Amino acid sequence: MSDPSAAWAELDRWHMNRALELAEQGRGGAEPNPLVGCVVAHGAEVIGEGYHRRYGGPHAEVDALQMAGERARGATLYVTLEPCCHWGKTPPCSQAVIKAGVHRVVAAMSDPFPQVAGGGLAELRASGVDVSVGLLEAEARRLNRPYLKLLATGRPWVIAKWAMTLDGKLASHAGSSQWISSPESRAIVHQLRGRVDAIIVAAGTARADDPQLTARPPGPRTALRVVVDDRGHLALDSYLVRSARETPVLVATVADASPDKLAALRAAGCEVWQHSGFDRASRLAGLLDELGRRRFTNVLVEGGAKLLGNLFDARQIDEVHVFVAPKLIGGSGAIAPLAGIGIANMADALRLESVQIETSGGDVYLRGHVLKPEA
Repeated sequence: MSDPSAAWAELDRWHMNRALELAEQGRGGAEPNPLVGCVVAHGAEVIGEGYHRRYGGPHAEVDALQMAGERARGATLYVTLEPCCHWGKTPPCSQAVIKAGVHRVVAAMSDPFPQVAGGGLAELRASGVDVSVGLLEAEARRLNRPYLKLLATGRPWVIAKWAMTLDGKLASHAGSSQWISSPESRAIVHQLRGRVDAIIVAAGTARADDPQLTARPPGPRTALRVVVDDRGHLALDSYLVRSARETPVLVATVADASPDKLAALRAAGCEVWQHSGFDRASRLAGLLDELGRRRFTNVLVEGGAKLLGNLFDARQIDEVHVFVAPKLIGGSGAIAPLAGIGIANMADALRLESVQIETSGGDVYLRGHVLKPEA
């Protein structure tokens, strides 16, 4: 004889998995809010689905309840994050759930946002709603790692991206790098650019490649283009400066950079941010703090090797996207992806988790999250 409780538990997991799939669809649009998905169901019958599509728009619960309509009364609501209980850009979701007459709420995790932090769940319970928390919590936390990091540290999630040859080179010994990866791989990079808040490069990369650092075609977000330029030497005739009035550019430099050069960059439409840190590590930390103050949730670092190496040494890289092309160029003077100091002992090498590997136009595309030592 089958166990009814096991069948109900499996049904709950099925609905929550769908809610997680829905939440993912909001990536790039919902930030700095969390990614949230919601399913409203009577048993196995789904009567409403929703997700948080864009910042300032309806939350997932409201989206799903609107689809369910009057049938939400007595239903179970599955949501990947605790319903909010405060007024922000939208009314409290907890009150919408109570008003709809939902009988039961299954939440994957509580929301650590200070104005929620268990208050939404408490409000539901106080109104007689049956509440359970923790179903597929690990998956829900993985989905919202950038949001959780911003709340916990005040810094954005740092995504490192590079394309390299099969022998591990970013460019030839003469500096030639266009193009290592395939058009299909470059299209994926444009998708990445279209969902982040900032794209960061070093001054050397800006000088060598004269990049646009825009998403083509545009994505849900327009990223701030950031150039880490200790000397304030970004060329006034570079594409970044010439287009600064159309797509924002921030030049991150030192406190004693040339006032005349910085004034020229400002006059051209660039924003200049100066930091008095005594070394590169402290200045990069200060930049991440500044981007966090702006509530940037995801930033993409596209090079060069010194910048990526400095972030690696400081353990500030959270996620990696690497495109390995089936090409060999050789050369002891050719550039490798990560400069800096690096790891002395192989046992201390940083590892990736949640790794995904696929092919992209003949390249191998590998991505994953950096497993930090404290984890």
